Amino acid sequence: MRTTTTRLALLTLLATLIAAHLRADEGMWLFNSPPLAQLKERYNFSPTPEWFAHVRQSSVRFNNGGSGSFVSPDGLVVTNHHIAADSLYKLSTPEHDYLANGFYAPARADELKCPDLELNVLVAIENVTTRVNAAVTPGMTPDQAAAARRAAKAAIEKENLAKTGLRSDIVTLYQGAEYHLYQYKRYTDIRIVFAPEQQAAYFGGDPDNFEFPRYDLDCAFVRVYENDQPARIEHYFKWSAAGASENELVFVSGHPGNTSRSLTAAELAYLRDTRVPFMQTILKTYEVRLISWGARSLENERRAHDDLNNIQNSRKVYDGRAAALLNPAVIAAKQAEDDALRAYAKTKPDLADTLTAWDDIAAAQKTLQQNFVRSTLLEAMPLSPTLAHIARTLLRAADETPKPNGDRLREYRDSDRPSLELALFSDEPIYPDYEIVKLTEYLTLAAQQLGPDAPDARALLAGKTPAERAAELVNNTKLADISYRRQLYAMTPQQLAAAAATDPMLALMRAIDPAARAARKINEEQAEILEQAHAKIARVRYAKDGDTNYPDATFTLRLSYGTITGYDEQGRHVAPFTQIAGLYDRARQHQNRDPFNLPPSWAAAEPRVNKTTPFNFVSTADIIGGNSGSPTLNRAAEFVGLIFDGNLQSLAGDYYFDNTDNRATSVDARAIIEALRTVYHADALVNELLPQ
Repeated sequence: MRTTTTRLALLTLLATLIAAHLRADEGMWLFNSPPLAQLKERYNFSPTPEWFAHVRQSSVRFNNGGSGSFVSPDGLVVTNHHIAADSLYKLSTPEHDYLANGFYAPARADELKCPDLELNVLVAIENVTTRVNAAVTPGMTPDQAAAARRAAKAAIEKENLAKTGLRSDIVTLYQGAEYHLYQYKRYTDIRIVFAPEQQAAYFGGDPDNFEFPRYDLDCAFVRVYENDQPARIEHYFKWSAAGASENELVFVSGHPGNTSRSLTAAELAYLRDTRVPFMQTILKTYEVRLISWGARSLENERRAHDDLNNIQNSRKVYDGRAAALLNPAVIAAKQAEDDALRAYAKTKPDLADTLTAWDDIAAAQKTLQQNFVRSTLLEAMPLSPTLAHIARTLLRAADETPKPNGDRLREYRDSDRPSLELALFSDEPIYPDYEIVKLTEYLTLAAQQLGPDAPDARALLAGKTPAERAAELVNNTKLADISYRRQLYAMTPQQLAAAAATDPMLALMRAIDPAARAARKINEEQAEILEQAHAKIARVRYAKDGDTNYPDATFTLRLSYGTITGYDEQGRHVAPFTQIAGLYDRARQHQNRDPFNLPPSWAAAEPRVNKTTPFNFVSTADIIGGNSGSPTLNRAAEFVGLIFDGNLQSLAGDYYFDNTDNRATSVDARAIIEALRTVYHADALVNELLPQ
């Protein structure tokens, strides 16, 4: 009976996924390869090249991991509150908590400059696959091939930066089948215009996160400046006063972070068995620690609040990923897809060289699995404090700068230097007590996972407890001083080594750097093997299915589309729209208790606010993390909503898409206007969005 049930479940899932693939509004499409045929066939809509160019140039990438869009000719950008939260936190003080209490600049002179925020606008895309691949010659080892590709990419990026002055990033697509040069205009003078209270933006807190219905005003506005003046913007989205309606076709233009839909069964098994459970452990450990520390005082809570929100969000994401990967039918469906592609390749003599690709990937996964803990703890240093990352950046800058541009680690190439320096010399606040808390947890985790007697753990702890070592490192480093960082950044490796003798944080990062680099090198070697193998699989896919596939997300600009449609959940129908009235009803149902308490501004505005105004809505647009802050657009490319979340069912979207109940959640454009006008009296901002 169990075997029959499992087979039936597998067959059902396979049928569902196949049917969904045929009918769903699936895909995070490249702007230089848009889904024209699908849009024409399903919606009788044929956007012009000018439509795509306008949408592309109106869309904005936030370097802290989100999206946004221009909504006025004076450089005004709308995004999510939780994307602007990093800047709001860095600008806050105990006396002015902009993250918790919100901010509004009625005049442009009142707008607050963000410490280290960079915005990018995609100007052009160029396919450079042939040039990158030409650098790899037959007989090269994976290490040699990786070095050759790295040098070729760096040369192209440096050349384009010198020629255009644009940020130049080569993006790997289809897991290595193609390489595209993305050229961005960089903006680094970004100023906060408006943000609501965090409670308004995150009403319902963690319990409502990834749920629907929702009642969140998760929006914020910033302004881009050039030469100390608001930037003059040619392409921006006009705000739709009418909004959108049920069953309407909508588009999402944003920067999805990453997906794993093109991975093989072996790669999904690696995620299931190694990466995902490890990240769950880390996130839940840090979550408990920050809740405990934050509860000790209001100031502790303020300092930890933004990190805690991000950790809780990530914890829920990884729980959703784990649930999807622990469904045996998901891995089995992927294995069936692998088998079908390999079987097809066997029938085509010109694809004979692709048949080893799946075995090569499986072997690489075993190596990555063996290296995972060390590389994660020593190289990635998850959730470790700001001062530790500053120390590593300075040490590696000294070591990497003398090397030829193509031989450097990616983040130290000439094309990446401006962004690195923006972050390195940020004047964001650094709180020693909070740094000690985070470093203590990191050192504890590293000692437990590596083993307290392992050489790397001994180097980290230096014979002390994690708490003692963290206090020693934080209290005796001078890296919080920006002027000191600038001095160190100008030093040679020999000079920096001497400086490390008197700065324990520098000394620590210098001690573990050889092991961290070695772990990173193993990952990069295996990444080259994976790129070559996936390039072969991509050839098979193309031969079998043509150009109907889209690449996995890479935090580059993509276009998704879908309809505003409800769904069924546990025997009930979930309507696609909520109204502002629901916010007040939900607060009363929970007796106005945290996290369902109304901000005072909303409580005071209740007699005046139009409660029938649509608040949040869901659509079948295909999104993932990184899409936060993306505009939701109608056919005329007018702004009708702001992506801020998905439902629980969307968390499996990292691995597959099924529009039966996978939904993207937006703040309705009408709710933003109603709140600005009635709750916050931000008339100047409303007039800029809806000029007469």
